Amino acid sequence: MRQTLAGTIAAKGMTLGRARLLQHSRHRVDYRPLPENEIDAELGRLHRALDAARQELGKLRSKLHGNLAREVNGFIDAHHLLLDDPELLRALEELIKTGRYRSDAALKKQHDKLTAVFDTMDAPYLRGRKEDIDHIIARVMSALHQKTPLEERKLAARVGEILVAETIGPADLAHLVGNGLFGVVSSAGSAYSHSAILARSLGIPMLIDVMDALSEIHDNDLILLDAKHGEAIIHPAAQDMTRYRAWQRASVLEGRRLHLLTNAPTRSRDGIDISLLSNAESRADIALSLSYGADGVGLYRTEFLFLRGKAPPSEEEQFLVYRDLVLGMGGLSVTIRTLDVGADKTDTAGLHLHNEDNPALGVRGVRLSLRYPAIFTTQIRAILRAACYGPVRVLIPMVTQPDELIAVRTLFKLARDELKHENVDLPEKLPLGAMIEVPAAALGVRALLNHADFLAIGTNDLAQYVLAADRGNNALNDIYNPLQPALLRLVAHVISHGRRANKPVSLCGEIGGDTRFTGLLLSLGLTQFSMHPGQLLQIRDRISVLNYMALRRHAPKLLHARTSQEVETLLTHLDPEVYG
Repeated sequence: MRQTLAGTIAAKGMTLGRARLLQHSRHRVDYRPLPENEIDAELGRLHRALDAARQELGKLRSKLHGNLAREVNGFIDAHHLLLDDPELLRALEELIKTGRYRSDAALKKQHDKLTAVFDTMDAPYLRGRKEDIDHIIARVMSALHQKTPLEERKLAARVGEILVAETIGPADLAHLVGNGLFGVVSSAGSAYSHSAILARSLGIPMLIDVMDALSEIHDNDLILLDAKHGEAIIHPAAQDMTRYRAWQRASVLEGRRLHLLTNAPTRSRDGIDISLLSNAESRADIALSLSYGADGVGLYRTEFLFLRGKAPPSEEEQFLVYRDLVLGMGGLSVTIRTLDVGADKTDTAGLHLHNEDNPALGVRGVRLSLRYPAIFTTQIRAILRAACYGPVRVLIPMVTQPDELIAVRTLFKLARDELKHENVDLPEKLPLGAMIEVPAAALGVRALLNHADFLAIGTNDLAQYVLAADRGNNALNDIYNPLQPALLRLVAHVISHGRRANKPVSLCGEIGGDTRFTGLLLSLGLTQFSMHPGQLLQIRDRISVLNYMALRRHAPKLLHARTSQEVETLLTHLDPEVYG
């Protein structure tokens, strides 16, 4: 019988497939006390399950290639670290030895203890860590019950299916997509979680907050996942199928139409040129950026170089990567962001950081780089050398105050002097920019502009800090909203001061590549967007029907709004002159 379940769109699209349920809690936990003479055998059973989980992650890594591997390997590394965490292993063994818990009961107890601790904290990164715990404990629990075929393995062996789950981790999502997964329906999650961002970049439709998904959908149910209207339709009727076929035909035509925009200028309806840059971290991203006509790279992430080894990458290793990036863009500008990790990754590239009570507000970004000047200087030297091969800018993350930029400039000057003494070719100039993601940086932007050549607004973190809301926590979806007036005023404040100082300002957060916010960002005066390369054509198309100057005239009303609902209402009632 046809049934419709409503949800929140995390990744747009529409697809048809048979449901496969993934419920991490499906295994029955054995709470019977463990006899003393079975303790050693139970410890062996636990460690075999842990080894099986490690091997499963290793096999997953070996199956991933290219851009997908670079998207996901960071999450696999995090899961490996958790599986080898001495404190977690010690706690599990103690529960078995002293508490006489069986392995699955020990895993369940430790899972509940850790997630309860995370629930009491406010740091934005913690939702991601909590989900990591969920996924790792579930993986080990599945390994304990290997006598029963795993749902994940059944999913991987089939094609044309829609995953129905409470949540799904980025690594598992990538693996299942590679084995024929068509879409995702989850009962929890956030549109700004890592999995949702990955789904959007892979073009996989995803609905979240589908409250009754796990109780109302059953294995093999035919599902029409409509992530255009926010519906999961169980047992779709003939009229639903007609609508789906029409959508398929329209999508093909739309794809052909957008492809014609590949080499078109990005220009508003009233003739204002807008710059579209790409966010990248791999060769595949660079190729896609060029094929879709990006004006350059607005954000090149260097973290993957530091997360894949036990020691920091050498100067030569970094230089070759940066040089190839610059050459690959064929003379277009490239913005390289310096190392942006923090103490939530406690064993990053051999840095051996100390655990912090609140890493999201701790030693991360430029704060970390300045505490490790030798490692930072190695990266600086590599960037300076690569900048001789084409136009390069350097972006400094997590800037809070001018002193940090002054310290960075000092290190750049020392590195330049060293390289000059070594007779190494150097660029004539190397613009240095500040990433605006800390509220203090946004409020004090005028002082930063005395030391920065350009600015890049990182709305993902800026929103979290301004709103004190973890973007991965679905309970805060009503608060973590890009239309919040306080956030809009800060963004407009930064753009305005950059314009007055005649210095470029780009925006590289998720909203930059979301057509729902394009008109809003233009109204705030933004003329430089940076986004995943797969979103370039949609944004170019959207800009072409918008009247920039008309939107700018609406900015005062938007900035005087008192609530996000009021902003949304104003946007939906803009004058007809704004649109083509």
